[in-house]
Amino acid sequence: MRAVRFYKRGSPEVLTFDEIETLRPASGEVGIKVNALGLNRAEALMRAGTYIETPSLPSGLGLEAAGIVESVGEGVDNFKPGDAVSVIPPISQSKSPTYAEHINVPAERVVKHPSTLSFEEAAAAWMQYITAYGALIDIAGLRKGDFVVITAASSSVGLAAIQIANMVGATPIAATRASGKKQALLDFGAAHVVATAEEDLEARLKEITGSQGVRVVLDSIGGPIFEPLTAAMSRGGILIEYGGLSPEPTPFPLFAVLSKSLTLRGYLMHEIVRDPARLEAAKAFILEGLRAGSLRPRIAKIFSFNDIVAAHRFLESNEQFGKIVVKV
Repeated sequence: MRAVRFYKRGSPEVLTFDEIETLRPASGEVGIKVNALGLNRAEALMRAGTYIETPSLPSGLGLEAAGIVESVGEGVDNFKPGDAVSVIPPISQSKSPTYAEHINVPAERVVKHPSTLSFEEAAAAWMQYITAYGALIDIAGLRKGDFVVITAASSSVGLAAIQIANMVGATPIAATRASGKKQALLDFGAAHVVATAEEDLEARLKEITGSQGVRVVLDSIGGPIFEPLTAAMSRGGILIEYGGLSPEPTPFPLFAVLSKSLTLRGYLMHEIVRDPARLEAAKAFILEGLRAGSLRPRIAKIFSFNDIVAAHRFLESNEQFGKIVVKV
């Protein structure tokens, strides 16, 4: 079978195809013929050598996949050949990569997704929805009537967060750099959109939320945006940081944190995936939303497996509105 590997860190051009042996699934594993891959910024960062995981080289890559069960290992009785399944992202891309024509995955990370989803949609679901669920529901306890600010709102996680906010009756405020995506975000379900490069973020948030303020912020940017965000938050509010896209230093908003008893919390999806009870709760919530149609992945563009380098170039362009998917 073919698998994508990289032998040095760098630009998308370091990605190559290797012919490797297709192994039978070990005990407790499910063997999957991959039909589609979901691409994530974490994969571009690891390929470039700037991710939290530094793999040994050569390394595989990838966090998400969907396909058909081909075989099962000993002790697996809840899946059978022919089942349509998708994959919960692993903790380590290098140890459990998905960029391949066939993969073996521990059964606890395999899900029978709703039949209403295409393989492309199923491959685009779990990273974004678990990330957004863990921050908004598991940690922040987002509830009906809350105002929640979502930065980098046109990213796959941003769009997932908008859907989850609407699912629980909260009011999603999308923050995006420019106004070009404003209408698309409103059409997708954002109640309000703030263009941070064109508007006064603090003033607009205070205008939208009034005396109530913003209780929850989901941020993947950091940098100078921290000060206007926290200035518009309510007493006892929580800001959850899951990225660091800004190249500028992130100031600590001391007086806002002190005067409002704010919580600033770092978060990675790994803490949900590592905890079996929290992961089961996440899967139940997300599957309910997928079956009901209140959660539906937005696919920005589909590439073929042969065009994995072009897909990574597009991933780094920041032009997408939603998820990039690769058909295998």
